[in-house]
Amino acid sequence: MPFVTLGGITLHHRYVEANSRTPTVVFINSLGTDFRIWDEIVSALEGDMPLLVYDKRGHGLSDIGEIKSIDDHVDDLSGLIDHFGLKKVVLCGLSVGGMIAQGLYARRPGIVEAMILCDTAHKIGTNESWNTRIAVVERKGIQAIADGVLKLWFTPAFHTARVAELDGYWNMMTRQAVAGYVGTCAAIRAADFTDAARRIAVPTLCVVGDQDGSTPPALVRSLAALIPGSRFEIIRDAGHIPCVEQPEALTALIRGFVASLAPGAENHG
Repeated sequence: MPFVTLGGITLHHRYVEANSRTPTVVFINSLGTDFRIWDEIVSALEGDMPLLVYDKRGHGLSDIGEIKSIDDHVDDLSGLIDHFGLKKVVLCGLSVGGMIAQGLYARRPGIVEAMILCDTAHKIGTNESWNTRIAVVERKGIQAIADGVLKLWFTPAFHTARVAELDGYWNMMTRQAVAGYVGTCAAIRAADFTDAARRIAVPTLCVVGDQDGSTPPALVRSLAALIPGSRFEIIRDAGHIPCVEQPEALTALIRGFVASLAPGAENHG
């Protein structure tokens, strides 16, 4: 398994090379998940473009470290990009991953070719909502909130028809480190990219599942409205994690968007 230590934090990652001139697409996972949520997307795109997935700090097999703000996650992503010597990247971030992407663009716009912001926003939740979640998790563990969160992650149809997968994602969420989960909750609580979003000047695709209960379509649309020239797409029959629930639809959007970045192609950004 590939591991690298950057700034004192060991990150678990997977880099998939390709004979392609397209920039590497870097996938950034959501709160309470690891990079396996991108497996079907990576399998579909493998060979067509370089791909990089990683477990963000406090999640999966990466170190927990200390999480004071989104900047800590941005530090890790920035270091990982430099580790591979990538000069230009397309960032594809889901939920908090989309906030980390916005944070990296705000810090280092020159290395970001484009962004795909999935089921995310410039500002997610309220102080009260995050304080409540943090208090419950610190007192009772992630298991205490898992059933409720999975109702936001996946549609009722997924809950009915894909029970084994639902069990697996319940396991994924509840086995994250409490310190990493709570620290990232606090980082999201403090993050506000409202002003920064207005300064995004690269092609940006904002995507959301039509039944997302965590970052509903109206919220993601409001992010798209802030970003000059951005494109907004809704994925049908999906909740908060369309890369799991509707991977073919998301793959098609990613493939088309990356193709549009090629010289001479029509720019949809």
